[in-house]
Amino acid sequence: MTLQATRYERLQRRIGVHMNQAFIGPWRRRSVGVLALLFGFIIGSNVTMYWFQKSGQNRPAAVLVMVLIIEVIVRLRSKVRSDPWPLPWLALDNLRIGTIYAVVLEAFKLGS
Repeated sequence: MTLQATRYERLQRRIGVHMNQAFIGPWRRRSVGVLALLFGFIIGSNVTMYWFQKSGQNRPAAVLVMVLIIEVIVRLRSKVRSDPWPLPWLALDNLRIGTIYAVVLEAFKLGS
């Protein structure tokens, strides 16, 4: 049974291609991607705690600054349109994803 050419099917196909590139390819791309993801998680976890300890109860300001930086990165990334992303953009994107994951996890831990 073949799938019809709908927008949802094309989205699934694009997601599948991107997921496939994450598991198949040169080891350097995969290792840089995983390291950037983990480093982004460390940054997201530690920046909010460091800012909290230095400035008292001002953790939302640290998250706001991080979100602004991430939005600038997303705006810059939308200008680059290449199928295999260059390695620095891959690292920057995974760094961003790790940071967002850490901030969301902190919000769930705090119950907000």
